[in-house]
Amino acid sequence: MAPVLSDESERLLQNRSFVAFWLARTSSGFGFQMLSIIVGWQIYAQTHSAFWLGMIGLIQFLPSVMLALWAGHIADQFDRRRVVLLAQICEWAAIVALAWLTWQGDASVGVILLLVFIISTAKTMESPSLISMLPALVPNTILPRATAANAVAGQAAQIVGPALGGFLYATGAEVVYTITAVLYLISLLMVATLRYQQAQPPRTPATLSTLFAGVRFIRARPDVLGVISLDLFAVLLGGATALLPIFAHDVLHTGPFGLGLLRSAPAVGALLVGFWLSRRTLQRNVGMIMFFCVAGFGAATLIFAFSSWMWLSLLALFALGGFDMVSMVIRGSLVQLDTPDDMRGRVNAVNAIFINTSNQLGEFESGMLAAWLGAVPAAAIGGVGTLVVVGLWMWWFPGLRQRQQLANDVQKEEVEALEGDPDRSAL
Repeated sequence: MAPVLSDESERLLQNRSFVAFWLARTSSGFGFQMLSIIVGWQIYAQTHSAFWLGMIGLIQFLPSVMLALWAGHIADQFDRRRVVLLAQICEWAAIVALAWLTWQGDASVGVILLLVFIISTAKTMESPSLISMLPALVPNTILPRATAANAVAGQAAQIVGPALGGFLYATGAEVVYTITAVLYLISLLMVATLRYQQAQPPRTPATLSTLFAGVRFIRARPDVLGVISLDLFAVLLGGATALLPIFAHDVLHTGPFGLGLLRSAPAVGALLVGFWLSRRTLQRNVGMIMFFCVAGFGAATLIFAFSSWMWLSLLALFALGGFDMVSMVIRGSLVQLDTPDDMRGRVNAVNAIFINTSNQLGEFESGMLAAWLGAVPAAAIGGVGTLVVVGLWMWWFPGLRQRQQLANDVQKEEVEALEGDPDRSAL
């Protein structure tokens, strides 16, 4: 018997622009995950140096922080679909160059890092425009489901992409680069077919005032500031996954296979919960649900910290990923719905800086604390810190705690006016 879909689920599946958008993000997501694993393998095979592996992360991190505000300004000043197309063309060309140079045996470490820098720069310029397109493609009522469906694709790419890239590496790095280039070409074609319309504001030069407009907007909106800062500090403190190799070897006494299971558990939990959210709509008490899930993230971190059983550790990491997925969908949808379209690029750029910073600094914080106190106390402190942050944020942001629905009244009026647009309805 075929599953019965709700009217909202059918509208999501029948929206051709969203399907094209989802296919584009899925294809490029899988390609990027495959690319990440192969670049690391290729550089380590040439250098056998952890230093050069660290340089990959640095080269990817710098553009994401240095150019994010410019990328947000561009997303609000120019046609976002064209910005995404141009950025993905640059990424695709760099990947093709990686494939060709590897095939010819001319892919030196310096050349690989240069091309990775080009890809990272283009991806930084692409990200705010790509994220800001989604609310214009689907009606307000199904935006949370669309956000969850995109998150499912991202989690699937994180689970399958590296494994698939590693498996195909046996056939040669150039083969993996070629497949990645094909995936990016599919993404390009899908973006090119999008039926996307964006109101074009008057062009303004990039000044400190326009570049930091997203920061001012976030500071003036307590709910937006609350969800973005909550994500920053919760991830910053709850970075126990960075310590998985230590837990696998010294606490759980397992090998590489066990480490692989531990790394996969959060993504599997997030994937299953994201799939469920793509078929359900959160309609009440979204603020308290978000706080509960962030608290659940902290509690799961605590359980993992003190667990000495493999099955309990896997269960805790599975729950950690599931809780994080729920809060991520709520946070992402709320930021999109509370931000006017002409500000989404700059707000999403600031949000991206917060996310990148929290991920990178969270791993650094966990590593330094573990080196000082040990892995178990470090993870436990992170879990307790996350719970403390939840309590403080519930006190400091009462409006967010009392929030019932994702869309506020102003945004409801804006989106309801757009829902008559045939490009955004079920086609």
